[in-house]
Amino acid sequence: MPDADQTVDQSWVPPNRTLLIGGADVEPDGETWEVVNPATEKVIAEVGGASAPQVDAAVTAARTAFPKWAALSGEERSVHIHRFADALERAAHKLLPSIVNEVGTPVALAEYLQVKMAVDEHLRWAAEAAKTDRTLHLGEYDKPVPTMSDVVHDPVGVVAAITGYNYPLNLAVFKFGAALAAGCTVVLFPSPRTPLTTLFLAELIKESGLPDGVMNIVIGGVDVGKQLSSHPGVDRVSFTGSDGVGAQIMAQAAANLTGVTLELGGKSPNIVLPGVDVQKIAVEMHLRWSRNGGQGCAALARLLVHDSVYAEFLEAGASAFDQMIVGDPWDRNTNIGPMIRPDHRASVQSFIDDSVADGGTRLLEVTKPLPEKGYFINPVLLGDLPPDARAVQKEIFGPVAVILPFKDTDDAIRLANDTPFGLAANVWCDDPIEARRVAEQIRAGTVWINGGGAMRPDAPFGGYGRSGVGRELGEWGMREYLEPKHIQWRI
Repeated sequence: MPDADQTVDQSWVPPNRTLLIGGADVEPDGETWEVVNPATEKVIAEVGGASAPQVDAAVTAARTAFPKWAALSGEERSVHIHRFADALERAAHKLLPSIVNEVGTPVALAEYLQVKMAVDEHLRWAAEAAKTDRTLHLGEYDKPVPTMSDVVHDPVGVVAAITGYNYPLNLAVFKFGAALAAGCTVVLFPSPRTPLTTLFLAELIKESGLPDGVMNIVIGGVDVGKQLSSHPGVDRVSFTGSDGVGAQIMAQAAANLTGVTLELGGKSPNIVLPGVDVQKIAVEMHLRWSRNGGQGCAALARLLVHDSVYAEFLEAGASAFDQMIVGDPWDRNTNIGPMIRPDHRASVQSFIDDSVADGGTRLLEVTKPLPEKGYFINPVLLGDLPPDARAVQKEIFGPVAVILPFKDTDDAIRLANDTPFGLAANVWCDDPIEARRVAEQIRAGTVWINGGGAMRPDAPFGGYGRSGVGRELGEWGMREYLEPKHIQWRI
């Protein structure tokens, strides 16, 4: 959040339009496109992407910088990362409007979820994690002769960090924070829908004194992303986005046997077991899955509610929809912003229309008129759908939830696991022992109980099945960027 003496200029967008390659600002030679504010439909910037030679140059710069960066002690890398976090903190009053204007996240939500959490918690944690000595002493082994062994960890090398549009700063920090702490160098590539916040990072990288080439920034379309993920000079690809694109990136990286970390989509269940006071939880549940316009991979938008509290839950949830204000993201009363682009809004609307055409029901919805401009859509809770319906099985990535009743706990667990995804889940239960039993039977990378809490920087994040490969955050995220090496000697 910006300091009290910092004024947030709502119209501000990052002035930098150049790429960052080897510590130098480089004018892009590739295709150009317009960046549109999704809440106003106005063009806020024109940007240019990298050409193929410029992508090669960025990878080369990262590879050139790698030996010196990897040779630094963990304490030295920690100092650099903290200085970078300092620069981000000083620029919070500029990062905030950049994200609000290009993503459409309501400012009251973006202050913490899009800016403060990324810097104060996750990047600072990575800076401290750089200091950890991960050497494992295995001790003696006597076959066929007495030996001793250590396991040490080397940085993987050059990381291509490819981020999604919905959380441009957070997703970048999750990747480059751990990569830099591990001793890797980075080529950062944001979604072309929201490139401005990432481009602004170039100024902060230079301001912080990060050595040239340790972090490089390129932008572009599909061709640039493909070149990065299949580049022979890249040692690890880390991607956040849809499962479909993730599968393509995995195939592209496979040509060079490049390792991948994929944080993909979800269809996360939110289970309400019998005996829960739904009057206390219904509003929280609905306001959580709909935040950021539902454009979140871990949105708990598949509601599984026990028969005994189903009707009461719907009644209690009506007040949540009364509190959903769709509109101007700069209005502090707004809690639902726009979809990122008109094609995405049309995709979200198709889930609603198809569900109703197939016999589904709009059980709860916001019915207030939408703004004349902007890619807005009113939140909806869909019901009366079978478990195999498209809206129940597919990630919608918008302010649309589905609800299914269940008859007993075994039925709830079956429904929760009836999905190709496995990113997150939540269990509401008054009995902590039963809640833990249910949580342990759900196939998901993160399972909250009774709402859980904030995304911890020291805990792993990622999923089963089509929700991805590997983990981000915590020690598990660090290991994605480290190669274990066994050293054995005779004694």
